[in-house]
Amino acid sequence: MAPSHEGVVVRHARREDVHTILQLIQELADYENEPNAVEATPESLLNTLSFAPSGLVSPDNTTQSTGDPISPTRPARCLLLFTPSGEAVGMALYFYNYSTWRARAGIYLEDLFVRETVRGKGYGQRLLGELAKECVAMDAGRLEWSVLKWNTPSIEFYERVGAKALTEWQTMRVEREGLEELAKKAG
Repeated sequence: MAPSHEGVVVRHARREDVHTILQLIQELADYENEPNAVEATPESLLNTLSFAPSGLVSPDNTTQSTGDPISPTRPARCLLLFTPSGEAVGMALYFYNYSTWRARAGIYLEDLFVRETVRGKGYGQRLLGELAKECVAMDAGRLEWSVLKWNTPSIEFYERVGAKALTEWQTMRVEREGLEELAKKAG
């Protein structure tokens, strides 16, 4: 039997949610044993996330945001999940990607987080389901994300909702000084 989500609201984040988003990001970093890794600030989030318009009251605002447009400097959106009492307990921070083989846009889920105190209520599945709805609405090629190899509870959850591990792929990353060095090599 599916958990009841009566009274639960999932909506795109608004500017006034920025402190809540930052708090959830910090809680995720704590969970992933990286409490000092968060460099985000309210100001940097305000300048880099695409927000829904303030004052939007529809609880059905779970598909594409009508607020800030996506741009190179504002590439990501955030869905927030609120309990019936109005407490924000989960987020799905995502951006759009592209599949060359399918010639279709998709969604990359950068972070999915549900507070530990409310896990097991179906909130993570609800957030993923809302992203899946957006993928279906835009005829997306895929919804994908990464998970830490040690995070067995999350891996098991993702497999239960139908995700498959791409074991043939290795994530690669260049950051900070490495980006500057690589850029210099381009001339």
